Amino acid sequence: MSEPDDPLPEGTLISHLLELRTRLLKAFIAVLIAFLPCAYYANQIFDFLSTPLVAKLPPGQKLIATTVTATFTAPLKLAFVAGLLIAMPYVLFQIWAFVAPGLYRREKRFAVPLLLSAILLFYLGVAFSYFLVFPMVFRFFIATTPHNVMLMADISNYLKFALTLFVAFGVAFETPVAVVLLVLTNLVPLPKLRAMRGYVLIIVFVIAAILTPPDVLSQTAMAVPMYLLYEGGILFAALMTRSSAAAEDAAQGSA
Repeated sequence: MSEPDDPLPEGTLISHLLELRTRLLKAFIAVLIAFLPCAYYANQIFDFLSTPLVAKLPPGQKLIATTVTATFTAPLKLAFVAGLLIAMPYVLFQIWAFVAPGLYRREKRFAVPLLLSAILLFYLGVAFSYFLVFPMVFRFFIATTPHNVMLMADISNYLKFALTLFVAFGVAFETPVAVVLLVLTNLVPLPKLRAMRGYVLIIVFVIAAILTPPDVLSQTAMAVPMYLLYEGGILFAALMTRSSAAAEDAAQGSA
């Protein structure tokens, strides 16, 4: 019986799995290292997170805990999220190091700036929601509270609300990266994206209505930046397309 002509795929698969395990282990260790100091200062981090709401509450009112364990678990969950955010650049670097060998030179040239832009835009979305959206939303909710109702926010529910908005705005701010990828991968041509502006405006308001609390202020606060970022993505996609075309023309000219 003859031996198989190509026994390499199995060995290649095993080497890739080992490489993936190594990268994931390094990413996990980075998150753990970032988590430990955050866990030590978990209460202070939670105080910082709750400041936009506490600042809008009537004098003397604070957040409450409706379960005995919430005073421990809620700050600890927040500490893990903070550690993950701190370690995220290194985690994404490990993912990039695993994927990069399989990319072409042109794809690598665009992947690095897109990856860095995605990280910065996500952090910008989180900061936008905390410093601008939170005060506006909490002011609206507290102002509309009936006079015979005392607003008592539970720390676990508040943490869930805050993290939901962080993720929603962080993902929403990735709109330029998504637009550029659609153009560079030739999935959607640039002229078609320009022609879809009216539909996109409707879509972003629908997305904002799904991802944000049911009030007009927070929906508008997400929809307007998303649309502006869409326009910015079209602009950057046009610039990158021209740059790529110029580079290809120069390469053909030199050949």
